[in-house]
Amino acid sequence: MESNNKRIAKNTLMLYFRQILILLVSLYTVRVVLSALGVEDYGIYNVVGGIVSFFSFLSGSMASATQRFFSFALGQKDAEKLHRTFSVNLIIYVVIAIIALILLETVGLWFVNEHLRVPPERFDAVLWIYHFSVLTFIGTIITTPFMAIIIAHEDMQIYAYVSIVEAILKLVIVFLLVYLPWDKLELYGMLLFAVSVINAAIYAVICVRKYSECQFRKLYWDKGLLREIVGFTGWTLFGQVTTVGRNQAVTILLNQMFNPVVVAARAIAMNITTQINIFSNNFNVGLYPPIIKSYAADDKKEMFALIFRGSKITFFLMWVFALPLFLEMDTILAVWLKNPPPEAVLFTRLALIEVLINSISQPIATAARAPGKMRMYELTLGSIQIAIFFVSWALLLFGWAAYTVFVVAIVANLVMFVVRLLIVRYLIGLLLLPFFNQVFVPVLVITLCSALLSFAIHWLMPAGFVFASISVLWSIIISCISMYLLGLDKLEREKVRSIVVNRIQKVF
Repeated sequence: MESNNKRIAKNTLMLYFRQILILLVSLYTVRVVLSALGVEDYGIYNVVGGIVSFFSFLSGSMASATQRFFSFALGQKDAEKLHRTFSVNLIIYVVIAIIALILLETVGLWFVNEHLRVPPERFDAVLWIYHFSVLTFIGTIITTPFMAIIIAHEDMQIYAYVSIVEAILKLVIVFLLVYLPWDKLELYGMLLFAVSVINAAIYAVICVRKYSECQFRKLYWDKGLLREIVGFTGWTLFGQVTTVGRNQAVTILLNQMFNPVVVAARAIAMNITTQINIFSNNFNVGLYPPIIKSYAADDKKEMFALIFRGSKITFFLMWVFALPLFLEMDTILAVWLKNPPPEAVLFTRLALIEVLINSISQPIATAARAPGKMRMYELTLGSIQIAIFFVSWALLLFGWAAYTVFVVAIVANLVMFVVRLLIVRYLIGLLLLPFFNQVFVPVLVITLCSALLSFAIHWLMPAGFVFASISVLWSIIISCISMYLLGLDKLEREKVRSIVVNRIQKVF
């Protein structure tokens, strides 16, 4: 368990550094892209990209299966099974890429031509950006199995370095977008496709050179393993369809009922929360393999410890960023985007609440995948995701405001949190009382304490960028102190002190 904790801590720090850099690049990129494209073209890009993203469940469901089966084989220390797993998955991904290409260039293209509401003078640019978005997505599909094998081996430094290269390339795009004399929307789609090709090539070369199971000396075809993967993937596919479908369908719904400015406001909110959510996702990327490996090795005690600690720390990693953003969102958006859409502040605050609720469930969702029995889990949660869209649609038809879609999602995520706990208790015997005591209570205590103190400071501060910066700094300090004193147990505090002391000694 100690070696697991050290490895997870090391991987988390590596991914945390990676994400801070990517976050800074992404925030700057959105600002320049929004300025270069304009609010209307930025909204158009997100609607068109949303149609392509709707089909990402094809790779998303397989990515989940790939992670699970790679980690399971490594947990069993079965090199032959690992090789077979990689070969079968690679064949499946090629098939998925072909299916995605056919669906996107038929069903997706029909929707763009017949139902997408865009200014007529921008329709040629919309078709251009759509086709490049499709090609970019195909590149993402091909990249996924190589990323999965790196993560299963817990070589997070490779994953971090390649992601940093990708972020730098996207930063280069920003400068090219400003200076190259071409339609900005068309150019943006073409350059993103070029980055996806480079990214796929880097991952493929690294994996073929580093891991024996990725070297194409022999292509395995295992029908039994294929049935197992497809059985697991079938229900995971349903879950991915409902999750991605709900998010993108709501974006399209807002496009149909309001205007591109409202869509742009939602896109900004989703962009911010996605970037913040990646901090907790990165921690769970490092947590996923050891949870699956512990289950494969029948070490329930270790698995439960990873779930409890992981759920708590996942929320902490989100909270330390979410609280200052929530407090000073109006100032942050004004500085960042200069003239953000009017609804962006409210949309982003509500979206932060949703991802905070969801963050604590991420290790639980990983544990649900360990046994490979996904039917009840995905069917139940997927049905709730579908309900989010239809309830939102009904309320908007009755004249409710655009922010209603976020409120519905918040309520649904509270329900899904409880449902996940009950299902995982059934699947792996998760102990609910220890989860309540070790996770829920510390999370509730630090949330109330840090929020009350931070809001008090916020309301006492005068308006202005300098005072907003002070408020942000104080909220981060208060959150960290609350987490250390009230959120961590004695053993965890000793480990934190040990890590800090060791780092200081290395520096001096």
